Amino acid sequence: MKIAIQMDPIGPVDINADSSFRIAEEAQARGHSLFYYTPDQLAYQEGRVTARGWPLTVRRVQGDHFTLGDKTEVDLAEFDVVWLRQDPPFDMGYITSTHLLDRLSPGTLVVNDPFWVRNYPEKLLVLDFPDLTPPTTVARDLETLKAFKEKHHDIILKPLYGNGGAGVFRLGPDDRNLGSLHELFTGINNEPLIAQKFLPDVSNGDKRVILVDGEPVGAINRVPKKGEVRSNMHVGGRPEKIGLTERDLEICARIGPLLREKGQIFVGIDVIGDYLTEINVTSPTGIQELERFDGTNIAEKIWQAIEGRRAR
Repeated sequence: MKIAIQMDPIGPVDINADSSFRIAEEAQARGHSLFYYTPDQLAYQEGRVTARGWPLTVRRVQGDHFTLGDKTEVDLAEFDVVWLRQDPPFDMGYITSTHLLDRLSPGTLVVNDPFWVRNYPEKLLVLDFPDLTPPTTVARDLETLKAFKEKHHDIILKPLYGNGGAGVFRLGPDDRNLGSLHELFTGINNEPLIAQKFLPDVSNGDKRVILVDGEPVGAINRVPKKGEVRSNMHVGGRPEKIGLTERDLEICARIGPLLREKGQIFVGIDVIGDYLTEINVTSPTGIQELERFDGTNIAEKIWQAIEGRRAR
């Protein structure tokens, strides 16, 4: 198949951690051809969705992990699969990408389906499953947020469209910074904030469960550094081997059919204790860590799902 990958610059990626690199590596091993472009090179031109980028070859050699062919403009409708793999923030640039890539359907398979990526951002899809999640409020209004904190005492406050642990604050029972943080966040943009009841189980780790075409294939546990509430690996969280519990499987059984139906082939959900906190569909990570811990070729499973959809 002809595969195009829309992602952030490939030069700085960590080849031992980056999921997009692992996806490209596995595609190449399966005989597929690769084309790479950055989001700013995506365009709509008189009825065609195009991109300016490069034929790509990857290899697992640190510091020499890719080779690019000559830069060229391509019509993305001529590709079998386009990967939407740039990292958040989930801003208007990201949303515009999903609108343009939408126009490739049904001839080209876009992974994950951009229509539902746009409608199911990480911290909003969980609102469809209130019985699986900790108490949650999405609001820009300070009084609403104050009432939520007064009710639950110990909360997590974060930007609704943030990522990688940036801007995540724990406000304990005696914390008086909610007003100041609200002023800071609302001075930056017009977006709401999301508040959730703090889950003490986070000290034992924030589990990333990976689902492929709606089915759980494994998990890693991300343990926060001492004195840190955030467990994201971007901010120093330590990945550990862990299995799936009955509660994890229950959560996956509830959300899996919806993810499969909406074309969300590669998804990473976050589970703290017994609670689902996020459903990551934009640019999930964790493939390489899980492969090292479990010895399972997760990238192969992803490509088998994609190849199966293309065959149908």
